[in-house]
Amino acid sequence: MPVQFSLLEPKDIPDIVPLIQEFNENKFSSEVLTQRFEAMFQQHYECVGVFDGDRLIGLTGLWYQTRHYSGQSCEVDHVYIDQNYRSGGIGKQLFEFIEAHVKKKGCEAIELNTYVQNTASHKFYYNLGFKILGFHFLKEI
Repeated sequence: MPVQFSLLEPKDIPDIVPLIQEFNENKFSSEVLTQRFEAMFQQHYECVGVFDGDRLIGLTGLWYQTRHYSGQSCEVDHVYIDQNYRSGGIGKQLFEFIEAHVKKKGCEAIELNTYVQNTASHKFYYNLGFKILGFHFLKEI
């Protein structure tokens, strides 16, 4: 399926929020997500949109940092593709786009987290060459 990938900007937050609400099963209000994305765009964050024509059908976040164990790296966050477009090769195309994009920015590694129960994503990421290094922990305060 021919899709296009492009970087989204803060002005696109109203288009980003509904997809993130689907991703998070409406855990957060539009207002909370809008505030968070406004802050994120100020903090070494980029958002890649996946388009079918003019329609935003997917997105993912990219966080940039330097880590002692991997050097300049990009952490891929909140990978989401509309259910009607899944299993058609778009995810693989998205990661090919991401890899080329972050290499141009000088990154030496790509990292990501995935939910333990999302076993389909584990196979997908293994097939793309990712390896499990550890567990991600979170404590809300």
